[in-house]
Amino acid sequence: MAKTLFKNANEAYDYQLNKILIDGVDFDDTKALFNVGFTIANPMDNHITNKERNWSLEYAEAEWEWYKSGDRSIDKLGQIYGKIPPIWEKMADSNRNVNSNYGYQWQRNNQIDYVCAKLRQNKNTRHAAISIYDAKEWSSYRKDTPCTYAVQFTILDNKLNMSVLMRSNDIWYGFCNDQYQFSMLQQMIAERLTIEIGTYYHFAHNLHLYNNKL
Repeated sequence: MAKTLFKNANEAYDYQLNKILIDGVDFDDTKALFNVGFTIANPMDNHITNKERNWSLEYAEAEWEWYKSGDRSIDKLGQIYGKIPPIWEKMADSNRNVNSNYGYQWQRNNQIDYVCAKLRQNKNTRHAAISIYDAKEWSSYRKDTPCTYAVQFTILDNKLNMSVLMRSNDIWYGFCNDQYQFSMLQQMIAERLTIEIGTYYHFAHNLHLYNNKL
């Protein structure tokens, strides 16, 4: 039976990477698992310490600052980080903007304010959800399709729990950096509500490792 509860992000990463290597099926130049869901008990223990992965906290923090700015221009990331990773150059449109700046997405239509207001009005609300992947934007997805459907927040036992729902998630790059950004979002909303952080549930319809990382 698959393990579904992890104490921190690195434990989840190590387990899911190994699970893909053992049980992953060949799918579009990847090894993939389908419909994978698990809980991280301590979301703010969000550093990936696996030495082989060589995860960069400096970059993750720069990406978070970029998200907080709400500016989806990759040049803004370059100003913060000092350089622009090649993956973002490939995903940018002719105006050097990307759809996968999640900060731009969750600030769209004041979604963070909406979530906080809903949770303040009714701690049992089921409306505290942020939409990211959006059919109304399909025409702009030619080079950059957001990997996350939505993020939803629920207060249980006076703690803020978060669920992240993804259509596609690369365990090597995507999960390691995305979980950091989403846990920071969870912390930001918890601070605005003056509430403790609960758990982080992560679901990916397709969790994969590209073959060049095998």
